[in-house]
Amino acid sequence: MQPAPDLDFHEEEALGKAYDARLMRRLLRYLRPYRAKVALAVVMLIAASGLELVGPYLSAVAIDQAIPARDLAFLAILAGIYTLALVLALLLGYAQTLLTTWIGQRVMFDLRTQIFSQLQRLSLRFFDRNPVGRLMTRLTSDVEVLNEMFTSGVVAIFGDIFTLAFIVAVMLAMNWKLALVSFTVIPLVWAAAYWFRVNVRRSYRDIRVKLARINAFLQERITGMSVVQLFGREEPESGKFKEINADHLQAHLRSITYYALFWPIIELVAAVAVALVLWYGGMHVLEGTLTVGVIAAFLQYVRRFYRPIQDLSEKFNILQGAMASSERVFKLLDTEPTVPEPKQPRPLPRRLGGEIEFRDVWFAYNKAGHKDDGSPPDWVLKGISFTTRPGERLAVVGHTGAGKTTLINLLMRFYDPQRGAILLDGLDIREFAKRELRQVMKLVLQDVYLFSDSAGFNIRMGSTDISDEQVEAAASRVGADRFIRRLPQGYDQPLGERGASLSVGERQLLSFARALAFDPPILILDEATSSVDSEIEAQIQAALEELMRGRTSLVIAHRLSTILNADRILVMHHGELAEDGTHEELLAKGELYARLYELQFVGEGVT
Repeated sequence: MQPAPDLDFHEEEALGKAYDARLMRRLLRYLRPYRAKVALAVVMLIAASGLELVGPYLSAVAIDQAIPARDLAFLAILAGIYTLALVLALLLGYAQTLLTTWIGQRVMFDLRTQIFSQLQRLSLRFFDRNPVGRLMTRLTSDVEVLNEMFTSGVVAIFGDIFTLAFIVAVMLAMNWKLALVSFTVIPLVWAAAYWFRVNVRRSYRDIRVKLARINAFLQERITGMSVVQLFGREEPESGKFKEINADHLQAHLRSITYYALFWPIIELVAAVAVALVLWYGGMHVLEGTLTVGVIAAFLQYVRRFYRPIQDLSEKFNILQGAMASSERVFKLLDTEPTVPEPKQPRPLPRRLGGEIEFRDVWFAYNKAGHKDDGSPPDWVLKGISFTTRPGERLAVVGHTGAGKTTLINLLMRFYDPQRGAILLDGLDIREFAKRELRQVMKLVLQDVYLFSDSAGFNIRMGSTDISDEQVEAAASRVGADRFIRRLPQGYDQPLGERGASLSVGERQLLSFARALAFDPPILILDEATSSVDSEIEAQIQAALEELMRGRTSLVIAHRLSTILNADRILVMHHGELAEDGTHEELLAKGELYARLYELQFVGEGVT
């Protein structure tokens, strides 16, 4: 039995450090393929930052020199340079924005591709323990947060820092005393920025937790909407959602409050700095030790000085989110499959016989990761040993929880046994690459999963090696061709999410056609006919007789009517192999299989 999930199962983990140098170094590696473009973006930012400082300096020159001298030509030159600087700054800003956005999108593309590849490598145990909503968050919102850092964070921070440095240098060069007077309010700015960062960080985490609760609640209720409506729970569920939504609203309002206070505080401090410049500079203008043009330039520089400080405080929020998202993304990327690939895979034999042997196999799901957490193994399989001959049809029956499906999970290497070995033609399956091993086995499950693509795609699974004729032939052999051709677009008809446009029986027939199209040496059926009615089951049984001829077939079944013609039947009981024999032999024993037979046939009046 799986442990009950805790309250925060669907919620985001707590935020880590606001800045982690190790994570940042790893993030910056994704910029390496684009380092030339990143360098160009930084150069354009520096140039744009420098051009923005030209205007105030030209204003000082115009006020102190051109206007008193009534030099209209000089004044026109200054105005032209000012206009040219503004146009160049605008063009550089436009080009830099396009370039950084392109870089961010490329990094997102690379990162999402890497995450999806990693998800396909991971073992089933990982997906058993991680909800779909959380994994989707890694591929979508977490990567989007990192994109925001690359486009609006890393490069833009350089621009803000250079702008501050340029302004300080120019102000000190023009009049260091007046510059120091205007800088006296900086401690107030840093105090306000610190207060803002601390509170915004807390509110940022609160918003993400509340949003995760909304997503988890919506995912469960939308998926289970039929149950909600069946039991008349619409109003109570609406009330619960209203409470969760209200918590999310309050978290956002708190965040907005911090922003609403921070920006006016910075504006107030900037106004104080302007007042100091006017007071101190005005006195020195009256004394004749300072010019009006310098005062005018300082007033513009002071206003521009506090804008990057505001931006840097905002970038802190982006950086905080990027650190949290990168930690979660890298945790996923660093996860190793619990079922490893062999270091030197053995090639599969060219002519595969199809002999399968389970040799003293023991398995427990709570030890599937091969890590000792101190708990005793909860054995699902206990010393299972049997061998199938090439081309043999082997059926496995038993009550629910006997371990039937676990046999398939181990044979397909979704998990590895803790003890014993599984052999294919005398070779340990752990010596083969998982992808090659699964190519020679095809599994048909009770719960058929179909993609929203066309019927033809779902049969060939996108393989270019299977022709349209082979697809249609496979569908025809299992009786799926009749209902597929009735679809508006036939084999090109999109089936909707999980094949929603088909009935349960039709989805099952399509899964049989899929297995047939790949023509595997080993066929595995896991309760494959349990969801179809008797009429369709008769069609499938006829198709299966043809399908299983000449290939090794392993059939897991609850309905004994589907396996009466099997060459051998294994009876599982509490993880152990209780009986082994043909249908007639097991009935003659009068033990577990005979009792199962009586329950399903004699109890229903079937002889």
